[in-house]
Amino acid sequence: SEVRIQDVLNSDDITIYRELAGGLTMANILHGSANTIGGQNAVIKLRWGASPENLLFKNARKGIKFALGENVKQSNWGDDYISRYPQTRMGVEQILRDAFMAAEEYQKEWHDYEKHHKKWKKKIPPRRDLELEALVEILKGERQIHCHSYRQDEILMLTRIAEDFGFKMGTFQHVLEGYKVADRLVEHGAHASTFSDWWAYKYEVIDAIPYNGAIMTDVGVNVSFNSDSRELARRMNTEAAKGVKYGGLSEEEALNLVTLNPAIQLGIDKWVGSLEIGKDADFVIWSGHPLSTQSVCEQTWIDGIQYFDLKKDEGLILRDEKLRNQLKNKILSQKDSVKNKKWN
Repeated sequence: SEVRIQDVLNSDDITIYRELAGGLTMANILHGSANTIGGQNAVIKLRWGASPENLLFKNARKGIKFALGENVKQSNWGDDYISRYPQTRMGVEQILRDAFMAAEEYQKEWHDYEKHHKKWKKKIPPRRDLELEALVEILKGERQIHCHSYRQDEILMLTRIAEDFGFKMGTFQHVLEGYKVADRLVEHGAHASTFSDWWAYKYEVIDAIPYNGAIMTDVGVNVSFNSDSRELARRMNTEAAKGVKYGGLSEEEALNLVTLNPAIQLGIDKWVGSLEIGKDADFVIWSGHPLSTQSVCEQTWIDGIQYFDLKKDEGLILRDEKLRNQLKNKILSQKDSVKNKKWN
């Protein structure tokens, strides 16, 4: 939990530009799901051309990646994982409880040190532990959990752990059986960031249905659709449209799945997520209805600055093709020159 996505951001990744071309303005960057307790997230604005530091959205609430299920225990992945711990879903729960108990002890020790200096005068001060400090922030409500999840039993388990240790879950990611426990998510106050229509890609998601997002929305859960993919992130508008197709959400509710709702989940709806006076000037101009598969993103603006323009992009494509041909012809001419010298 001491490692941070922001330390390894690549601001030159062409993915950023491609996502701007698809009408995306912000992203919640999380790493993979191989560890029960993972590293700290990074919420970024897609300011193409900026440094990694300037991609970060400073107002975002601090977060961290957790994961449950088969990705963590990997007990059915073959002999290469035989020494992995944990190898059961119960083991995943025990890791979480052990970690938070250690964080409570760490917090208690530091509190005692800060309040009773005379007592510690002849003792060695507590050792600072960045891993436990991140977990203490969770206990204090200063850092929210984004947890990879599929099955209802594990979703219930983590909400119970959170309540046992006195904090509230942030957002369950994927949460493909969320429709089974939507009332519990509302009761606990957790958000849900789900896939629009993913299922059958592994046995663990055998009960996934495309109506998941709409059902949770109808029950009262704050729901968003996520991409989990640099490719799918270029088409979040049509992902949102699936909320209309599967479950009959209104067009406004569907748009909220990829605009206002995720902003609420990240604690940044005061600045982004909707077009209102006083909010950041982040907006997209579409050629038609934004939920239509036939609509194209024409312009993307962030902080009132244009970062993508379809007509300018067409000019850049012609420029790059011209440069490519020049380089190719130069290489071919050099090969011919070398060949002639060899024969002479």
